[in-house]
Amino acid sequence: MDNSGKEKEAIQLMAEADKKVKSSGSFLGGMFGGNNKVEEACEMYARAANMFKMAKNWSASGNAFCQAARLHMQLQNKHDSATSYVDAGNAFKKADPHEAIKCLNAAIDIYTDMGRFTIAAKHHITIAEVYESELVDIEKAIAHYEQAADYYKGEESNSSANKCLLKVATYSAQLEQYQKAIEIYEQVGTNTMDNPLLKYSAKEYFFKASLCHFIVDELNAKLAIGKYEEMFPAYSDSRECKLLKKLLEAYEEQNAEAFTEAVKEFDSISRLDQWLTTMLLRIKKTIQGDEGDLK
Repeated sequence: MDNSGKEKEAIQLMAEADKKVKSSGSFLGGMFGGNNKVEEACEMYARAANMFKMAKNWSASGNAFCQAARLHMQLQNKHDSATSYVDAGNAFKKADPHEAIKCLNAAIDIYTDMGRFTIAAKHHITIAEVYESELVDIEKAIAHYEQAADYYKGEESNSSANKCLLKVATYSAQLEQYQKAIEIYEQVGTNTMDNPLLKYSAKEYFFKASLCHFIVDELNAKLAIGKYEEMFPAYSDSRECKLLKKLLEAYEEQNAEAFTEAVKEFDSISRLDQWLTTMLLRIKKTIQGDEGDLK
């Protein structure tokens, strides 16, 4: 479908909206319904933004939504202003990730000012995802997931907070910030082990915390596993815990072959994801004379 006509129409609407804004600022315009003209301009910018969207001109759409957002703010329509900034951010995500982040941050400022922390948290997650996938800046992604978790905790949305914290733990471990990852996995594991619906996940979190301990120090890992078994008896019977004990044994004997065998056996039943594979390889590399793979 040809939407080039939409783009022309949108450009025309933008020009008309600009005129209205200018005339509302003049002395006579101000005397004769200045605010009405600003409201009409707001509507025009929003319509133009949607037309640019149809024509897939994402930058122009983002710019038009930004114009609408600024005017809404001028009219003290905070909620509409924030919504327009979010729309602008979503449009810019397809063309200019840095601009998208700017717009989403502007929306977050308005929402936090209004006390709408749950919505602010949701947009912090969107920014974190842009840093993850588009800009590949993991440190900044972590910071936004942490901020989202803080806001969710403040609103008692603990399961949403935990989801964000687990992202932080995953990335912290990848960046070799093991202590930070361990604290989060232990905290989330402890929070979930008493919940009948979530306790199955607790063993996964304790397993991940144990692996982080193991990379830092094998004795730490032993002590941690003992502590988790005491706190959460079901952990002792888990395949994860049995694997860890086999790995510790192989490590003590400096037996890279036994280490690989134990991992292969576990993987044949429960597939190892990329994160677990990375952590296990880091441990295996500390065994003397190791070739550094899990095959």
